[in-house]
Amino acid sequence: LSLQHARIADPPWPVAAFELVDHTGAPFSRNELMGHWTILFSGFTHCPDVCPATLGILRAAQHGLGDTRSLRTVFVSVDPQRDTPERLAEYLAWFDEDWIGLTGERDELERLLGSVQMAYVRVPTGNGEYTMDHATAVALIDPSGRMTAYWRPPLDAAMLRNDLSALPEP
Repeated sequence: LSLQHARIADPPWPVAAFELVDHTGAPFSRNELMGHWTILFSGFTHCPDVCPATLGILRAAQHGLGDTRSLRTVFVSVDPQRDTPERLAEYLAWFDEDWIGLTGERDELERLLGSVQMAYVRVPTGNGEYTMDHATAVALIDPSGRMTAYWRPPLDAAMLRNDLSALPEP
């Protein structure tokens, strides 16, 4: 795999088995990662800055790539308390109708995100309110369900598009 702007996982490692639900309420497991390239980003819909900015860059990077049927974008919520499937569907519609949002039980989220080395933590802000601090890297999972590479901020749409266009067919 020759990506100019990503950090390559050498060797790639398997993503852990997990059971979550997508933004339509349908089950989503490791099996759904098989057979195509997956861009994975973790965040939350109440995020004021990093998440919308990163998702905007991902959308711009994918625009003009041509046929992206072999490429999936998955947004994994680190805030299952507030991010219901319905909320994820509403949020992702602002970016791309084909993207997949995932939420579910905290232990399942931790299993998936831990296996791709994406940490997150709930940060109380007072009066029962909170925010989430989370990894800002974007992961690339190969068609065999393995963590293959990641991009770290600062992200750039042209740089990402260049790498994504270099991915071989699954």
